[in-house]
Amino acid sequence: MKHILSIIAIAFILTSCGEEKKNSVEKVLESNNLETIRTKRAELVGQQEAIHAKIKLLDEKISELDTTKNIPLITTFTAKQEVFNHMLELQGNVTTKNLMVITPEYNGILTNVYVKEGQKVTKGQVLARIDDGGLGQQLAQLQIQADLAKTTFERQKRLWDQKIGSEIQYLQAKSSYESQQQAVNQLKQQLAKTTVRAPFSGTIDDIITEQGSVVGAGQTQLIRIVNLDNMYIETEVPERYISNVVAGKNVQVEFAVLGKTIDTKVRQASDFINPANRTFKVEIAIPNKEKTIKPNLTAKLKINDYTSENALLVPQSIISENAEGEQYVYVVKNKNANGEGVANRVIIKTGKTQGDVIEVLEGIENGVEIIKEGARSVKDGQTVKVLTYETGKNG
Repeated sequence: MKHILSIIAIAFILTSCGEEKKNSVEKVLESNNLETIRTKRAELVGQQEAIHAKIKLLDEKISELDTTKNIPLITTFTAKQEVFNHMLELQGNVTTKNLMVITPEYNGILTNVYVKEGQKVTKGQVLARIDDGGLGQQLAQLQIQADLAKTTFERQKRLWDQKIGSEIQYLQAKSSYESQQQAVNQLKQQLAKTTVRAPFSGTIDDIITEQGSVVGAGQTQLIRIVNLDNMYIETEVPERYISNVVAGKNVQVEFAVLGKTIDTKVRQASDFINPANRTFKVEIAIPNKEKTIKPNLTAKLKINDYTSENALLVPQSIISENAEGEQYVYVVKNKNANGEGVANRVIIKTGKTQGDVIEVLEGIENGVEIIKEGARSVKDGQTVKVLTYETGKNG
């Protein structure tokens, strides 16, 4: 019986193959019969539709059985409270109150220059001298007259104390002496202007006018002197920061050309707002023990204008915005042992930014798990699978 069935099956297969070969596309095309070709095409189209229907049924069943296929894969981090220091970034120039170009107080010829460039000098030290034009001789003559007036006054006073002579003689002698002494003092003051002295201790940076030149009072630049001990940076801060940028605030100063960074503080904040650009000036003290920081050097400033002791920070890249302009992030709730949970959209209120992070003021709490990678592709209420979970600073 089995043998007969096998013979029948083989015969059927051979018949089918022969029939298929007989009805193959090549044979149909060789027939050049339009009706036969159309019939064959309709047959193939019908087979194609049947196959697509079966594939669709298979896909639906696979989707039903494979529960992980449509679950987005994400990474998360835990929001942790931390200290947040916001830094206002500005530029400023180094200066010093002890930087001066000395000009003469007297007209004449610069007869002597007693210092050289690079020389250290002390306050009050004589730097140069201007020809006095005969003031010294005039002073000597006046001094002689003053000495005589003094002697006359002293003698007249002794007589007046003994009730000898008239009061008018005593008063005339006193007036003459005081007048002569005042004239001497005025000439001494005038003569002192011919001597150029250091207004403070420092270093001679430049001899601008050479010895022998004619100089004009208040006009000719003689010598530049500088002291690098009391250096500071001056910068202009927008008026909206007037309540936050005050004396004592921490400042990080970076000198790019020196490859140097200094931590210091705001020394003084002006109470005057410039109406032209709506800014106020601040001074930032700069320690300069090594004397490497020079006047007019440009510096990059980071001024601490805001501090929060318990801030919640998140990357700016994970924040989205809805049609109403509200900002939101996604958090993961009800996470199981397999790392699968539900993505929930949370509306947040943000504050200041620093670099690539931003402070969240409202909407999330300490310890909540926030979606990082994949935050822009998930939907509210969607099941997600956490691949990596980070703890600590905003992921």
